[in-house]
Amino acid sequence: MTFTTTEDKPLTIARERFERIYGMIRDRICLLEYAPGERLAEEDLAKEFGVSRTPVRRVLSRLEAEGLLESRHGVGTFVTTVDFGNLMQVYQFRMELAELIGKLDPLPRSEADLDRIRTILADCGKLLEVPDPHRIAQINMEFFQELAAMIGNAPLREISERLYYQTHRIWLSSIPNLNLQDEITVFSREVAEILSAMEVGDLEAVGYIRRSHISMSVTRMKRFAKGPDT
Repeated sequence: MTFTTTEDKPLTIARERFERIYGMIRDRICLLEYAPGERLAEEDLAKEFGVSRTPVRRVLSRLEAEGLLESRHGVGTFVTTVDFGNLMQVYQFRMELAELIGKLDPLPRSEADLDRIRTILADCGKLLEVPDPHRIAQINMEFFQELAAMIGNAPLREISERLYYQTHRIWLSSIPNLNLQDEITVFSREVAEILSAMEVGDLEAVGYIRRSHISMSVTRMKRFAKGPDT
């Protein structure tokens, strides 16, 4: 039984507020709404979110620990740069961890969970008609959150989330060198394949499918990063 006291409520509210601010700033970084190298001012963020600088400072510290921000003494806090080469080891680690999401205490998916993924798949179909890289990146994040919700092993989920958000900007930054229509098609295929595995309850297959698509994505980005004439 869970007991809730008056003393507990401010802590709960503070935690929810922290997670909300953290999620919004993290997503803005990952969607390049805050550009690499951009300075984030505590006072401006505190004013925007209607809080003191203390919770904002805690959020920025967490994002710095996760590699999305860097603090420069006496200057401020800045969004880290996007460097595909430096993040290759992170991608390799993500590929190895992907197989584990269907092996280490995966959580069964409900019909409501599957319906959300069906909606994502339908949204992919719409994007094939009107490609929008920013919207694709948003949907990709929504899909990852559905996959993360399936991970029953807490340490695996924590590290998977951290690594995903570290590398998410790479794809969006690579858009000028990628075939956007092909990217949407491939992503749609991944969503459809994972949805099919979930529908029959084969959660172990989800991990293998995920690993395969991460590997193919890295290969495409490597190829296009070299340019069309190489």
